[in-house]
Amino acid sequence: MGGPEVDHLISLLSKLPGMGPRSARRAALKMLQQPESRMLPLAAALAEAARAVRPCADCGNLDSRDPCTVCSDEHRDRSIICVVEGVGDLWALERARVHHGLYHVLGGTLSALSGIGPEDLAIPGLLTRIAEGDVTEVILALGATVDGAATAHWLTDQLRPTGVTITRVGQGVPMGGALDVLDDGTLAAALRTRRAT
Repeated sequence: MGGPEVDHLISLLSKLPGMGPRSARRAALKMLQQPESRMLPLAAALAEAARAVRPCADCGNLDSRDPCTVCSDEHRDRSIICVVEGVGDLWALERARVHHGLYHVLGGTLSALSGIGPEDLAIPGLLTRIAEGDVTEVILALGATVDGAATAHWLTDQLRPTGVTITRVGQGVPMGGALDVLDDGTLAAALRTRRAT
């Protein structure tokens, strides 16, 4: 088609979520047709993000600040921590503007089939934050999957002795559904109708 550089660009783009080979070819073509206005700014933004963005030491969010913008926000309700599987879930909840507390990113869910145990998740940081004494509620906003349910059950057992109120997101999250692909209204309903575990 366009030489090894173009093939490599298409190959890299096709590895992105939602981008198959055809979408990658279309995106590469658009960028290559206007490199000064499309490709070079994208390349600069990618390089800057790779240099500056890191996980927040407190919650696990990705940001150029540490603590992140959410954790640094003085208007946040520090008595509530919403536990999510990944950063995409945190961003989805922020986009829906339904949670005004803090977050904690686990970095996955427990999965016997994949060999992911409690030691593979960011659970010690969550326990430390709760032990500091300001947290009164933990919202388990995990996907409605078998692994999400197993993780929520395990976390409930671990958190119950701390005395915090433990709730789960309620209606709106379908079985097998991932939080980061749900619309804002569904996310808002799920958070508003959370229930005690």
